[in-house]
Amino acid sequence: MNRERFPGVADAAWSRLDGPAGTQMVDAAIEAMDAWMRSGRGANQGGAFAAGRSTDELVTAARASAGALLGAPPDEIVFGFSMTALTMAFAGAIGRTLAPGDEIVCTRLDHDANVSPWLIHAERAGATVRFADPDPETLELPASAVEAVLSDRTRWVAVTHASNAVGTVPDLPGIVAAAHAVGVRVYVDAVHAAPHRRIDVAALGCDALACSAYKWFGPHVGVQWARPELLAELTPDKLRPSPDTAPDRWENGTLPFESLAGVAAAADYTRGMDWDAVRAHEDHLLAGALEGLDGLPGVTVHGRARDRTSTLMFTVEGRTSAEVAAALAERKVAVWDGNYYAWELERHLGLAPHGAVRAGFVHYNDERDLERLLDAVEAL
Repeated sequence: MNRERFPGVADAAWSRLDGPAGTQMVDAAIEAMDAWMRSGRGANQGGAFAAGRSTDELVTAARASAGALLGAPPDEIVFGFSMTALTMAFAGAIGRTLAPGDEIVCTRLDHDANVSPWLIHAERAGATVRFADPDPETLELPASAVEAVLSDRTRWVAVTHASNAVGTVPDLPGIVAAAHAVGVRVYVDAVHAAPHRRIDVAALGCDALACSAYKWFGPHVGVQWARPELLAELTPDKLRPSPDTAPDRWENGTLPFESLAGVAAAADYTRGMDWDAVRAHEDHLLAGALEGLDGLPGVTVHGRARDRTSTLMFTVEGRTSAEVAAALAERKVAVWDGNYYAWELERHLGLAPHGAVRAGFVHYNDERDLERLLDAVEAL
């Protein structure tokens, strides 16, 4: 599906199953960045001259495109160096509102970018972080797992939209409903979900959400949405001369304008995808991978969530994950090994210190990639 739109995989020399760590850029994003840098319109924001006005217009357009992708108004979109940096800053602002004894709920399914920022700022405030555990067999995360650790001192729940390690899609509607029922706000990490599922913050009902454009076929820029009252009322760290109005007050330093041209193009491409077709295609590849790996002796696939993205994690008996990844690379199959920052999950499953192998399909992957993965693992 649309493989020809991605120069990084067009020649099929490699099977790029490293998409969970970052997808290839779509042609429109590459061309938009090149065109902006060659245009002579680049400047800083706020200039009284033509290039300054063009840069202002570019930022406005990027907010509109990213907002449309997430189902949010442009003035509720914040750009940053990365999702990690944005979450660290947001958790820092939340930390100023916490009192000793308050609680934050995280999950052992999450990327550490949605765990450590809360641990750091909770500790500084004298607050506590409690963890919701996924089901030990399926690695599903039902609402009941989060409800079990909510208390009258809980202030925020931080939860993934989809696990970057095993693809599990938690019961977000149930989790948000359970949290809101007791006055708790919800922060969602949508980094891994965004290339696989349509994101709609209004439908999710969460209070803040962050993702990364390089996971949905764009450049390395973090994107965050939050309810307007949070953007206005919380106090982020900022320079004194910088704007006091949202969303600008949340953006430290000069934005990467050439990258924002790519963000806008990638967001427009991703928003325009046929999501039913993407889901069917990715599910087909995932089912083939699971069936094939299950049939190989010594291979263990971790996680059996019913609702999941096309991402799988496995181990091979007698070999470390690094050894497996290296062997696959020799056959030009790109996968990741280790914990991929799913630090809590690695320890929860007893896989430390070597972690596991992770392979993921996005919509530009095809049957050839699936066959090469299975052939390479079988050759071990």
